[in-house]
Amino acid sequence: MASVAVLNMKGEAAGKIELDDAIFGVEINKHAVHMAVVQHLANRRQGTKSTKTRAEVRGGGAKPWRQKGTGRARHGTSNSPIWTGGGVIFAPKPRDFSFKLNKKLKRLALKSVLTDKVKSDKLIVLDNLALAEIKTKEMVGVCKNLDLSKALIVMDGSNENVVKSARNIPGIKTAGVNTINVYDILNHDSLVITKAAIAKIQEVYA
Repeated sequence: MASVAVLNMKGEAAGKIELDDAIFGVEINKHAVHMAVVQHLANRRQGTKSTKTRAEVRGGGAKPWRQKGTGRARHGTSNSPIWTGGGVIFAPKPRDFSFKLNKKLKRLALKSVLTDKVKSDKLIVLDNLALAEIKTKEMVGVCKNLDLSKALIVMDGSNENVVKSARNIPGIKTAGVNTINVYDILNHDSLVITKAAIAKIQEVYA
């Protein structure tokens, strides 16, 4: 089992914690991570883009000019895609880009990125993270103590004071154990997890 130092909100050492190798010490599977990121980005797409085909644009009822004798190229309708104001070739229409992944593959991807954070010393474990009130200044102080610039902070539950104090800090994002995803972990330099969140992750994904 990997042993990681536990820090307090002041950035001081507060003990050590043993991490489960079944979650934080697996063999990194790049394909699983890639598929999880592709799925996450695909599921975020709105798919609301819509333009008109030549059958949907207005006009085009009459032939613009006679077939022969004008010296101009032949045309049958002003709805043609090669005309200004005409339809769009292969026009995009509203669609659903989302797709599903096998649960085992998603879990493997999550374990892979968690393992990567441990191996690259980018995992910071906090003994506790709690604020008495909603105050961004206090949260900025915590981030400075932990030397965080772009970090994902994971808690075991919803802590409104921490969430609202951190939401205006550039580069800092909060999440619960039930909302963490591969993309967010990869997209942040550091991963900050409370001891309670570690216990919950090991309970859920073991």
